[in-house]
Amino acid sequence: MYTELFDQIQDLKKVRNAIILAHSYQRDEVQDIADFVGDSLGLSREAAKTDAQVIVFAGVHFMAETAAILNPEKTVLIPDPDAGCSLADTIAADDVRAWKDSNPDGLVVAYVNTTAEVKALADVCVTSANAVSVVSALDPNRPIFFVPDMFLGAHVERETGRKMNLWLGECHVHAGIGEKEINLRLSEHSKAEFLIHPECSCGSACLYLKPDAKIMSTEGMVRYSQSVEAEEFVVATEVGILHRLQKFSPEKRFFPVKDSAVCEYMKMITLEKIRDSLLMDQFKVEIDPDISEKARNALESMIAVG
Repeated sequence: MYTELFDQIQDLKKVRNAIILAHSYQRDEVQDIADFVGDSLGLSREAAKTDAQVIVFAGVHFMAETAAILNPEKTVLIPDPDAGCSLADTIAADDVRAWKDSNPDGLVVAYVNTTAEVKALADVCVTSANAVSVVSALDPNRPIFFVPDMFLGAHVERETGRKMNLWLGECHVHAGIGEKEINLRLSEHSKAEFLIHPECSCGSACLYLKPDAKIMSTEGMVRYSQSVEAEEFVVATEVGILHRLQKFSPEKRFFPVKDSAVCEYMKMITLEKIRDSLLMDQFKVEIDPDISEKARNALESMIAVG
């Protein structure tokens, strides 16, 4: 079905010296054409080290911005500039400035799901994969403003024992995954292991429902499901990850907590749009150099932490 488009894209990649980076929530066929598929941390690291002159980012806008910040000398394209993020949209740079003005000794920890302007005001960026490690290493005597995801922030607080000022932002997909759906799916698959993303709104409740639940990033889910003997998994996150989980563990079974846990922004990227971005050099991600330089410091600190 997609053979012709795949061939066109592969040819254009050679001509443009391009690489395609895709998030694990992308459409199945987009993941299949990508040179690298991963979570925000893995994608950031791949963007930082690539030798390609053109990066086509199959993800949402803040991810493409991150690639552009880390590669100021390269061309970064996003196949659909309207592929945004409901979580990143919950906070603006002025919100961070207001907190910094009131807390001059404070530290701003920005989840990578933020705009370049917010990252530029942060002391360090984090992903769901390394947020606990980063916060654990920060000066315990300085207040922390964790933005923008309150559920990831609550998870970090549970794991580190450190209270933070949490911005009340949420991902509309993960916030919609609740106890009712989880109880139903777990009752249907009582022997399955339970994997849940820390952005989900029911973190504490889920641990009460299933104490052995594994709260982890999408990349953590991929690695964990490969490493254990369990044959069934109930998965609480955006359903795009199921393609990757199944690809690496074809003999195992994966069940989404909620079939409708779909990010419409992620799904805006298509093979046709990837082809057109390479063919017509659209749409370039451009960031103010001053903002980019400040944001790069916070991102490089994130990448340096395992």
